[in-house]
Amino acid sequence: MKILGIGSRISHNEYGKGVVTNVDNQQYWVTFIDNGLETIPLDDEIEVIEAADGDVDTVSFFDVEQSVMRLLKKYSDVSEIVHIGDKWKGGKLILEPGDTNLKSKEIKIDDFFHKITMVRDRLRVMEQKVNSSNLDEQGKIDLQQYITRIYGSLTTFNVLFKLKEQHFVGQKSK
Repeated sequence: MKILGIGSRISHNEYGKGVVTNVDNQQYWVTFIDNGLETIPLDDEIEVIEAADGDVDTVSFFDVEQSVMRLLKKYSDVSEIVHIGDKWKGGKLILEPGDTNLKSKEIKIDDFFHKITMVRDRLRVMEQKVNSSNLDEQGKIDLQQYITRIYGSLTTFNVLFKLKEQHFVGQKSK
């Protein structure tokens, strides 16, 4: 039995016409026109409309989805979901003024964290706009270094993030 490659067009007696979007050693993942994504065994009865070789350099539907998400994140104002560290959930930030005659201020830490992640997202958008601007290379480098220093100033807030890969990263020491 010859394995079909990703991109093969098929017709299935139960699901109708579709395209193979992923293959493993047991099944095809097929996106059908009328039935969406289904998995079918490799030995299932299918009609091959147009075969794509199984040994070509192919990518899975998951890889395509991840690429599209990276592009959306890179070139839009769409922000990723960022979670606060579990130990901070439901907490509060208390600001005590040096003057004891003044009242302290309490802020929900979740609200504060949301504001911090919004600053980070807007810095990322600014960084992308600098990179795609018509500035000369030296102007881009200067602005990039300034943005990196801003990230460095915000590393204090990394303690709030659940995932380390979402931390602020400033300029590395040489």
